[in-house]
Amino acid sequence: MKKVFEFAPSGSTATLAICLPFDDRKKSRLRTRTVSGEEIGLILPRGQVLRHGVLLQDEDGRVIEVQAAPEKVTTALSGNPNVLTRAAYHLGNRHVPLQIGDGWLRYQHDHVLDDMVMGLGLLVKVEQQPFEPEDGAYAGQGHSHGHEHEHDDHHHGLAHGHHHDH
Repeated sequence: MKKVFEFAPSGSTATLAICLPFDDRKKSRLRTRTVSGEEIGLILPRGQVLRHGVLLQDEDGRVIEVQAAPEKVTTALSGNPNVLTRAAYHLGNRHVPLQIGDGWLRYQHDHVLDDMVMGLGLLVKVEQQPFEPEDGAYAGQGHSHGHEHEHDDHHHGLAHGHHHDH
């Protein structure tokens, strides 16, 4: 099993790909397979989400593109910006990872959340789509693209009275 410890240098060209759902793209330690079936192990700096299109480099120097796998999500739709904003507020208040588009919100499928957003006036559609939620407000600079940076251990829980396990 080849190991992946780092991001590929800018301008690299991928020769392999891994296709992962969001929950796996949040992990810094993961045993998975490339699209072609080769087993690899990710051992990456903690605290980073692997975004669709990010390039990694294995111990042999081969470049691997990360792809967001289609997964079961709910897409909530409304033509009314106030309704969308209200739904985004309520989902964010529950710390739900949320992808935001023009006239829609997307989250990992949950029937309780579906009932809530329908109650707010949105149309919900359960589907298989790649899921790329917004970075959190305190997410720092994202992935490093080949250069290390210190992970920001934020402690914003004091500001609003509860703690997050990150």
